[in-house]
Amino acid sequence: MTTAHNTTPQYPFTAVVGMDDLRLALLLNAVSPAVGGVLVRGEKGTAKSTAVRALSALMPHVDVVGGCRFACAPHAPDPGCPDGPHETGAVEDRPTRMVELPVGASEDRLVGALDIERALSEGVKAFEPGLLADAHRGILYVDEVNLLHDHLVDLLLDAAAMGASYVEREGVSVRHAARFLLVGTMNPEEGELRPQLLDRFGLTVEVAASREPDQRVSVVRRRLSYDADPAGFAARWAAEEDELRHRIAAARELLPEVTLGDAALRQIAATCAAFEVDGMRADIVMARTATALAAWAGRTDVLEEDVRQAALLALPHRRRRNPFDAPGLDEDKLDRTLEESGGADEGTDGEDDPDPDGPDGGPDGGGPDGGGQPPQDGGPEESPHTEGPELPHQQEREAPQAPEGPEAPEAPERQEQPAAPEQSQEGAPGAGGQKAAVGATEPFRTRRLDVPGLGEGADGRRSRARTAHGRTTGARRPHGALGKLHLAATVQAAAPHQRARGRSGRGLVVRRDDLREAVREGREGNLVLFVVDASGSMAARKRMSAVKGAVLSLLLDAYQRRDKIGMITFRGTGAELALPPTSSVEAGAARLEQLPTGGRTPLSEGLLRAHEVLRVERMRDASRRPLLVVVTDGRATGGPEPVGRAARAARLLAGEGTASVVVDCEAGPVRLGLAGELARELQGTAITLDELRADSVSALVRTVQGNRKAA
Repeated sequence: MTTAHNTTPQYPFTAVVGMDDLRLALLLNAVSPAVGGVLVRGEKGTAKSTAVRALSALMPHVDVVGGCRFACAPHAPDPGCPDGPHETGAVEDRPTRMVELPVGASEDRLVGALDIERALSEGVKAFEPGLLADAHRGILYVDEVNLLHDHLVDLLLDAAAMGASYVEREGVSVRHAARFLLVGTMNPEEGELRPQLLDRFGLTVEVAASREPDQRVSVVRRRLSYDADPAGFAARWAAEEDELRHRIAAARELLPEVTLGDAALRQIAATCAAFEVDGMRADIVMARTATALAAWAGRTDVLEEDVRQAALLALPHRRRRNPFDAPGLDEDKLDRTLEESGGADEGTDGEDDPDPDGPDGGPDGGGPDGGGQPPQDGGPEESPHTEGPELPHQQEREAPQAPEGPEAPEAPERQEQPAAPEQSQEGAPGAGGQKAAVGATEPFRTRRLDVPGLGEGADGRRSRARTAHGRTTGARRPHGALGKLHLAATVQAAAPHQRARGRSGRGLVVRRDDLREAVREGREGNLVLFVVDASGSMAARKRMSAVKGAVLSLLLDAYQRRDKIGMITFRGTGAELALPPTSSVEAGAARLEQLPTGGRTPLSEGLLRAHEVLRVERMRDASRRPLLVVVTDGRATGGPEPVGRAARAARLLAGEGTASVVVDCEAGPVRLGLAGELARELQGTAITLDELRADSVSALVRTVQGNRKAA
């Protein structure tokens, strides 16, 4: 756990250069924790963590019951607190805690650990609090939140929804309050968040390194100055920190007096409806954010500018429909919506009509920095700040449309053709004949492709595996700390020894050797490596659009099943690792979108490159099993002895036990079945593009036939 108080002073919040949106979002949560936290998205090295950690020093202190490990408030202690009931006594005044949740934390570290051995033998609830208890009435910070394991995400979602944490161990339970400000940082290149957790963040901001040389110079100077003398650097910014701290306190006091009129509420509702966000949480978060913006500006009325700024912070991450959509808002559309729904500064239905110019006679209120803007850099010039670039506005990304036009009919294909026919179909020999990239068809729901057998990889939703979660299939002696107790097996192991242990009362005499933990079977995430044929035989526009649509659908399926993905493309004379294994399906979709086609078909090069990538990944993470998905029509025409070399490469992969699926893209009235031959060499499965669809008739027939054989 990391808290705000340690021996080395935190980097001062007011010394952060640029990043106005990030600083504003954090300050609004300091003014009104009900806003719901912040998700900070951005490239590495942009001071995301520095700014977040600096926030804790600005938060007001909290009063807690003396000696309570769960930070109960003296005026309203939790009646279910494990350390309760609390009597009137000492009250502690302490700084707001900043608790960091490591990505690799265990479940017990997050929610706390219950001593099952003492619970069974003594009937005592011996509970060691976890990070959720430490973060109660404070800040819970998750760096690289998008890499958090699913079971930890589930626990966070439960705690955030209920405001409490429950620890259950075979009928023995402990509950304690867990209300915290959730702040997360992430690099989108490493994968996206689950939609349920994404929606739990009140606000989101995008950060990027400044391209302005003067600002970058200021960042470096301040960082070097801080590293050389942290205490001295913090002292030079102490006055600015105190001023900001007092402004936060003043805004908190003003917050209950801020009036959110019907006009502002109509604008909020109209904006959420116009951008088609799901549910009502967006409306509530926007209302709270707009109110906090008014308090921050020193006003008691909410203006249209507050509603607009609230929309820019609260809606971008909520309008995403799938992981391939870019976050962000169309600001022109936002302005039109606000204008059409009426001004929020025209009063509050005639009641308590506030001064539209605010208490200080200006449209931005009378705060030291104007309206909803955070404090600007203005500290000591001789020691300017940390890593911190300015945020450019995100623009909505539009997928390129596939050009339309008449399609040339495809000729029947043969595996080894003379040069002239091959050139007419694939272009000139070698890497020539490249054609521009075409757009993909609409993605669809795919069949689940999985790895046979039982794995032991990271939790996911694809292949069967022994996991910490899932259905119980047996029991075993624990290796190290006890995980999930198997109560029946534990009682069965202890029962024969009760007389020898001198049992005289009703309780069961249980010893460490009697404990058994449950063996559970769930599903794991895999490494899905796509090998995509981009040669001339795939270049017909209609066919390549369908192939890209299929791969896009598989990428979406991989995102939903929590897989890592990689992509190899082959065309011309070689193969290219277009996307090294990553959790970012968004990056995979971008590479696919730009994929050109043309040239010969070096199938063997694609398979050999896949073998090399899988070898390296096996050394990095041996427990994550791979699934090879080869998307091709099965032709092999590139390089010397192309057919035989491709067959040997396929047998090499099969010999190492690599699970594989060949997606057969062959089209036309005459089919040679070359993809099926490749699947047999790989000892894998061949399916057509039509069979890949979960709702296709052929997939349904194949499933029914498989069920009959199993029966």
